[in-house]
Amino acid sequence: MSTGRLTIDLDAIAANWRALDAMSAAGVQTAAVVKADGYGLGVGKVARALAAAGARRFFVAVAEEGWAVREALGPGPEIGVFSGHMPGDTDMIHDLGLVPMLNSIEQMTRHFEALPGHPFGVQLDSGMNRLGMEPGEWAAVREMVLGLGPRLLMSHLACADDPDHEMNPRQLAQFIEMTEGCDVPRSFAATGGILLGPDYHFDLTRPGVGLYGGLPYEDARPVVELDLPVIQLREIAAGESIGYGNTFVAERPTRVATVSGGYADGLSRHLSNHGVLFHEDTPCPILGRVSMDLIGVEVSHLGEEPKFLTMLGRHQGVDDIAEAAGTIGYEVLTQLGPRYVRRYARGRE
Repeated sequence: MSTGRLTIDLDAIAANWRALDAMSAAGVQTAAVVKADGYGLGVGKVARALAAAGARRFFVAVAEEGWAVREALGPGPEIGVFSGHMPGDTDMIHDLGLVPMLNSIEQMTRHFEALPGHPFGVQLDSGMNRLGMEPGEWAAVREMVLGLGPRLLMSHLACADDPDHEMNPRQLAQFIEMTEGCDVPRSFAATGGILLGPDYHFDLTRPGVGLYGGLPYEDARPVVELDLPVIQLREIAAGESIGYGNTFVAERPTRVATVSGGYADGLSRHLSNHGVLFHEDTPCPILGRVSMDLIGVEVSHLGEEPKFLTMLGRHQGVDDIAEAAGTIGYEVLTQLGPRYVRRYARGRE
């Protein structure tokens, strides 16, 4: 094995979905967000695992992503598209049976003229100022649109990962004001919104990152493991450097393992000189810069020659890596590179 091995626990994804589903009332449907190739983990296998767990509605970012989900799941489950109905999407929306979340009057015009009678939802802007119709825009067309039978009215929380943020109740009040009395299913909560409690659940929740083991769902089961093979071991003397730029200079004789992995594989350069990998339970510091394909790691303190070192595992999850790199777990997950040998695990409980 000359490239890293990425193990993806499909049972853990299914268990996380069931746990998040159980947090809302029986009458609340729990969908699954599988955009960005199932958060970088392979949407076909991920979607099938979630469907087997009970998910019947799925969401992707753009219509093109819907193809892989439909191919994996067949004609039954509903697939919503957050970006709505963009120019050029009409045939794909029709042929794949996608449900666009319309974000503007322009999109509504396009959808109703091109695909009259085709299912749709509406995305409303409750204060995030990203996607969705603003209150005045929605008020102008609300009664006409409701008469056409939308499948869903939805909005998105900006600060749900911070439960005490004043933006959460402010957006909730705005969403209620925009949708009260509509007699259409409503959706407001992704993973963070689910954790905020039943006031935010409405008729359908849309967990995403929590399915894949990421914060803010602290009780999520870990989903990914990443082992990087050791390509070479060497001894360096005091005063010698490692890697580009001489950013690490040894103060004593040091044993260094060079592992296969780097920023081309989604391992951030910000881990240089302060990230760690693990050999079983023992942390091994990164020495020098993370380069495109290789990373130097100190193994002087190990009592054996390691064959591989673990970047993601029981001692270090995606959010630990994210904290060390100054980013978020979402980015770590979705940047896991295509060179890894991917292994999908089942039955590990």
